[in-house]
Amino acid sequence: MFKKCFMKYAHHFHAYQPGDIVYVKDGDGSKPIEYEERRSSVAIKIRGEEVRGENWTRAMLYSYEHIADTLSRMKGISIDIEPFTVLMLLRYHRKTFEETVSLLEKFDAVPTTPFHPIVPHLDEFEQRILARVSFDFYAPLTGSKPVVGYWLPEAVITRGSAEIVESSTDKRLVFLLDERQLLYDFPQAKYSCNRYSNSFVFGREWGLSDAFAFNTLNVSELIEGTLRRWDDYKESLGVPYLVFTASDLESLLGNPAQLDRFTAWMEGLEGNGVERVSAMEFVKKKLTDEFKRLEGECEFEMGVKDYSAWSDYFDLSLDGKTSDSRWLGYRRADGKVFAREVEGRRISQLWKVAFTRLFEGLNRIVRLGVLEGLKDFNANVEEFLVRYARIFFKDYYDYFGIETSMDYVLEPANGEKKALKLGRIYYLMLLANHSCPRFWENLDTRVAFGNVSVMAKALIELMEYFNDEGRNIFVEAYLKLLNFGRLYHLWNFGSLPALEGWETSEKAWNSALKPGVPNSGYNVVTRAALYVGGRDMKGELKALIGSYNLEWAVADTGHIPGERHGHWENQEWCEHRD
Repeated sequence: MFKKCFMKYAHHFHAYQPGDIVYVKDGDGSKPIEYEERRSSVAIKIRGEEVRGENWTRAMLYSYEHIADTLSRMKGISIDIEPFTVLMLLRYHRKTFEETVSLLEKFDAVPTTPFHPIVPHLDEFEQRILARVSFDFYAPLTGSKPVVGYWLPEAVITRGSAEIVESSTDKRLVFLLDERQLLYDFPQAKYSCNRYSNSFVFGREWGLSDAFAFNTLNVSELIEGTLRRWDDYKESLGVPYLVFTASDLESLLGNPAQLDRFTAWMEGLEGNGVERVSAMEFVKKKLTDEFKRLEGECEFEMGVKDYSAWSDYFDLSLDGKTSDSRWLGYRRADGKVFAREVEGRRISQLWKVAFTRLFEGLNRIVRLGVLEGLKDFNANVEEFLVRYARIFFKDYYDYFGIETSMDYVLEPANGEKKALKLGRIYYLMLLANHSCPRFWENLDTRVAFGNVSVMAKALIELMEYFNDEGRNIFVEAYLKLLNFGRLYHLWNFGSLPALEGWETSEKAWNSALKPGVPNSGYNVVTRAALYVGGRDMKGELKALIGSYNLEWAVADTGHIPGERHGHWENQEWCEHRD
């Protein structure tokens, strides 16, 4: 029945590791950052083989070697790898980096936003910088391809954010999303080439995607589930249509058999006559008439819900669509703060409301400080900050023989070397905006510690750069990190609406901030800010932390629930062994 069909199939893998930074070392901005990593040994099993790393990030990156070997034999695959993840892979495992580059050159390499922030939560200035850097970073991998994909972290999108990305390239784009983000106006739009803004869009089949990622269907059921997407109407017309799925690259590591399951799924589809092409190849063939189109296909305007995502708490949805509520801590539809259960404990997500608001303010303060400093050099600010990526990601650009000279980077700052320090500080702020702290339900995690540690470093370096009265704004910003627990009263969180009534109480707030380690009485935000401040504060600045117990300024954190399947040397908490 399926031997000769017009169904096509594509799968996209998204790869991202935030790193295990506990402390960024001092620097003048002329070189890539150096940092100290968490030391908390862990192992995972792949096909029965143990892969061990000094921390979770290293273990994941080492495992990419196994993934690259399997995917190299596939077709119809597209992959995005977040740029800082690529940089770490180059630094820690060069052989696998080179194999991954070959993989990206073979398949459709999909540009994605550096540092994995929730893009629409950022100011438009940061969005423009990051969009331009994403295409600059991926230029060696996308080459002259006229149609490329784009992956917004967690697929969180708005029309405005999409337009900023579009304005940063002359290529035709395909935004890769989730079907629960799309607003279908008529049935034939499904599985078709649809337009969104000035680009195109595909939404993954989330049921199939999650069934693979979370191992709820066996291989036969995955094959059958894919073939059930059969479209009699398009088959009768001889019009190709695309079934699209997507998952984290790390979903191939969920259990030792995942790689083999994926291979068998793909081979099963091929055995049923389903051709595998990427979403971008599908669009290109539609545009060039290599694939027959429905009347008006590729001109259909697909509606996309603003602030929707691919991995929201779907049980909170009021409209059958996703949102960004997971990262906000409250339901966007009605503003109600909610709770989630973690290992038998109900945790209010009010801390995410505070974390989001705090980092929005800190981003603004760092940006204003950097822009104020660059004024002294009559710099073309945006161009300089885009070019500074050539220093931050220098090893990567050098690998491809791309210009990284000081003359090139400093040209928009009129050659002023002091601008390098400001570029470094700005990129530290960007690095501190990983989305993953707000992805998880518990605050006390290694990823939350990393974001706060890097942001604290950026603020302290601004205090030192503006060594006069102008630094007070950065001192006040740092104190908000240090006094995170007091934000409940400062921002009157008790007045916010709650889904069940208790989530915005002071008791719920204090419970959510409870330390996840036995050797500190401070919440993880205070702990991380103090960990950096205790090492970096000099002179009169040291008085800012004089009343704090520095013995509690430890880099240990609680474990992330989604990483419990790892074989940790310390199963109780995610330690950092000095």
